[in-house]
This record gives sequence, C-alpha cells and structure tokens, in this order.
Amino acid sequence: MRLRTGRTGFLILAAAILVGVAVAEHRMGSYAAENLGKIAQPAPAALTEDSQYAVASYPVFEAALVEGAGRAETQIYCSTCHTPSYITMQPPLPRAIWDTEMQKMTKTYGAKIPPADAEKINRYLQEHYTPEMRK
Repeated sequence: MRLRTGRTGFLILAAAILVGVAVAEHRMGSYAAENLGKIAQPAPAALTEDSQYAVASYPVFEAALVEGAGRAETQIYCSTCHTPSYITMQPPLPRAIWDTEMQKMTKTYGAKIPPADAEKINRYLQEHYTPEMRK
C-alpha cells in the first residue's frame, strides 16, 4: 500500500510543480493574451542624419586547384555549396569515388549542375585528384 501512496504522492507533486510553472509564466506575461504572437525585441538604435554606415566586402577565397580543363566549372559550381578547398584538403580519391561524389552532389544534395558541366567537373577531378595523379 505504501508503494501506491508514494506514486500517487509523486504524481500530485509533479502536477503541482507544472501548474506552478504555468501560473508563473502567465504572471510574467509570456502567455498573456496581449503578448501572443508577438516577438519582444529591443528598440532599434537611433540613426542620425550625419552618420555613415558601411559594410566591408566579403572575403573571396581562391582555391588552389590545379590548372586544367574543367577547373573553371569546378570553381563555379562547387563554390555554390562549399569551398573548392574541400577537394584539395582531402587525400586523393580513386576515380570511381569521384564519380560517386558527383552523383551524390547532384542527385542526393540537389546541386544544380548542367549534365555537360557535371561531366567536365568529374573528368577534371578524375584527371587531377586521384592517387595515381598526385604521386
């Protein structure tokens, strides 16, 4: 009988805590009707007439890709999702793996690469970034 009373007591205590938290949140205003659907943000900074505002240009990182046919396409299309440095910072991959990687980028990840350019990129990677070519 004690075990049952212990469980019941625990459930009552847990319910009381949850009700207390809900009441506290309501009193703090989080769930008050006038606050529903609103996002509390600080007031914007006051702008003055004589202020100058500018943003620096984004840095452009040039990947050190090997010269060759397909290099431009590789830089253009690979840069849309990640840096082309991913190619140079990993160990050379076998030709079959590059083919698999291209399939993954276009079919799985949905990279918008025209088929002719995808073939150029694949050939470029297989010609310059395989174990046989990097020895």
